Amino acid sequence: MEKLLEGGLFFEGLRWHDGSWYVSDLYAHEVLRVSVDGRAEHVATVPNQPSGSGWLPDGSLLVASMTDRRILRLSPAGVVSEHADLSALSPQYINDMVVDRFGRAYVGTFGFDLFAGATPEPGDILRVDPDGSVHVAAQDLRFPNGMVVTPENDTLIVAETFGGRFTAFTIDQDGSLRDRRVWGQVGTEPSYESIETIVRTDFAPDGCVLDAEGHIWVADALNGRACRVAPGGKVVDEVRAPHGLGLYSCTLGGEDGRTLLICTAPSFAEHERKAAKEGELYVHTVDVPRSEGRP
Repeated sequence: MEKLLEGGLFFEGLRWHDGSWYVSDLYAHEVLRVSVDGRAEHVATVPNQPSGSGWLPDGSLLVASMTDRRILRLSPAGVVSEHADLSALSPQYINDMVVDRFGRAYVGTFGFDLFAGATPEPGDILRVDPDGSVHVAAQDLRFPNGMVVTPENDTLIVAETFGGRFTAFTIDQDGSLRDRRVWGQVGTEPSYESIETIVRTDFAPDGCVLDAEGHIWVADALNGRACRVAPGGKVVDEVRAPHGLGLYSCTLGGEDGRTLLICTAPSFAEHERKAAKEGELYVHTVDVPRSEGRP
């Protein structure tokens, strides 16, 4: 595993697009473009914590703004505007998201104030259509986090971090989600009673990416590893973060699609991450390339 970039506060939302890596630094409040040789370039400022991102068909970049629950749009000309306001449907933070080939963004919500230690509540997936309208696409998910859309654009798969599983939905032509089912139970499903109980799982799936064989590489947010998961939930490969670090997101990219990019930090505690520039990116070569569809 080779270090690509250091000096971040807390990297998340890794993406590969048009020959470069993209990453959100939550507490530095910026989105970066990172070249394959590790040169970082500022792309956008997001004062209220950037998270998931994706691209519209016209090349505009969408970024989830976590704390004010908005989706921001960066046009190809570099103009930042509000694409959608999700605050009426999400009283708590929004998080990761995926954008499908039609420009529909699927956004996960916390459901409760994780950082304040509130009693856990299920979260939702909100759908933002290309015109900026917002709809509840799915409910009662245990911290919906990383998401992927299959190349045919007919299935959305979401990591339920505190459910220890991936859940799949069929995507209808209008973007609605139906036919909810478990794609893979990768960890023990913990009790949803308190902050102390929800972390009692042996696998907490976080940021993820689909590969060309229909497997998912996913960060295990509680155990410092990225795992390749087969449909059904079996772990078939694993890489560990160096030096016992935490690992919170991963994606595939590079010229041949076989470079696994991971983001690491000593922890995800907000006060610790804001106090030290310890966020890092590492790369690792895998055998199966990324899916040719949307991330």
